[in-house]
Amino acid sequence: MTRALPAFQFLLTLAVTFLGLLAITFVIGRVVPIDPVVAVVGDRASMETYNATKEAMGLDDPLLVQFARYVVQVVQGDLGMSVSTGRPVAEDLARVFPATFEMATLGILIGVVIGVPMGVIAAARQGRWIDQVIRVIGLAGYAIPAFWLGLIGLVVFYANLRWVGGPGRIDFFLDGMVPVRTGLLLVDSAIDGNWEAFASAFSHIVLPSFILGFFALAYIARMTRSFMLEQLGQEFITTARVKGVPERLILWRHAFRPIRVQLITVIGLSYAGLLEGSVMIETVFSWPGIGNYLTTALLNADMNAVLGATLVIGAVFVGINKGSDALYRVLDPRART
Repeated sequence: MTRALPAFQFLLTLAVTFLGLLAITFVIGRVVPIDPVVAVVGDRASMETYNATKEAMGLDDPLLVQFARYVVQVVQGDLGMSVSTGRPVAEDLARVFPATFEMATLGILIGVVIGVPMGVIAAARQGRWIDQVIRVIGLAGYAIPAFWLGLIGLVVFYANLRWVGGPGRIDFFLDGMVPVRTGLLLVDSAIDGNWEAFASAFSHIVLPSFILGFFALAYIARMTRSFMLEQLGQEFITTARVKGVPERLILWRHAFRPIRVQLITVIGLSYAGLLEGSVMIETVFSWPGIGNYLTTALLNADMNAVLGATLVIGAVFVGINKGSDALYRVLDPRART
């Protein structure tokens, strides 16, 4: 019974959070200055057609009734029909989300693999030239607009140097040549053994992933440096140095281990930020992901698609936060209580 209580509390918290997310998306759909009926019938429809469509969509019902119906539909996996594509929104999102997931996952891997060592080195060399360089890189990650960096990257590495592929996920003559299994083009092409498609997909994803990774590593490096400086000022670090413990062991065994739990939060927030904040990068690189899908839906006043994409992004954010909480308990036994 005691062991089941935390699991029940976790599920209850998750359910309440998801219900709040549904409420927010529902309110957004009602307060935005876009008439969903006009988006369906057009602005030249007769008043009779407008009223009949509004009644058929259930928009004449009280708001509580509409919200209850919305919750039931979402739980059943029904996010409505997209005006832009004419297909169910859930089907569209299942098609476009893997592209965003693939790019953001590579981006966060780049951010962690480069950003964490950068933060540790900056803390270990506080005040020296390498610390200043890393701090400037971190500042640039906050100051440089994503769309500007994406355009510069395309001009330099694609148009001039030809080191990477251009916009899109794959060369046009290979589009549709890879059977869809996971939706992750790199994985699917490797499973199929189509290494030409794999090379093409990698050349297209490497630049946008590195740009996303740059913004992630800037934040991760900055926070890692801050956490490490706090640990390096502790008395047990001074004691270890007096005992003659090698500096490498002091950094990675004594100072880094206590900050792992804190870094989980930083990395989780960065990952969620890449998944939900890749709209500009996807627009610049014509990347067929959820950000591009959301932008197109907004331009077409396709509220079902907008709300569905917003709901998915919010659910991913909640899921990553809950996953971080679970990792806390794995790395830090004190959190289990």
